[in-house]
Amino acid sequence: MPTPLAPGAPAPPIEGASADGPRAVVFYKVTCPVCQMAAPTVQALDDAFPGRVVAVGQDPPDRLAGFGDEYGMHLSEIADLAPYDASEAYGVRTVPTLFLLDDGIVLDTVEGWDREGFNRVAGRLAELTKSPYRPVSEPGDGLPPFRPG
Repeated sequence: MPTPLAPGAPAPPIEGASADGPRAVVFYKVTCPVCQMAAPTVQALDDAFPGRVVAVGQDPPDRLAGFGDEYGMHLSEIADLAPYDASEAYGVRTVPTLFLLDDGIVLDTVEGWDREGFNRVAGRLAELTKSPYRPVSEPGDGLPPFRPG
């Protein structure tokens, strides 16, 4: 089983995604219930840091668009089709998996839904982009603190 890229590792380029500056990359699959649950939070991350979040879906573009319409996630999305080259290069073993990158280096990795991890990435993005920090999930928002992918 692959191991996700750890902090300090070089981040492989993803076709169609910019590698410049800080950004979050989230890998997901449309049929994944945890991805469906986390979609509004991924959108909140993109709303807080416009243009800094890329969604890499392990499905064809038409299915990704339908997912966005159904679950409210409208951001830059890239299809990673079989044999899932981008997912393999990043060592994705579960979805969702969130990576924080800066200038081609992995700064953080969060597997599954992890409120603390998603908020940590939001905090680091705020620091790196000199933007105000706001959590993307808080107790009481209906989401559990953790749910494996």
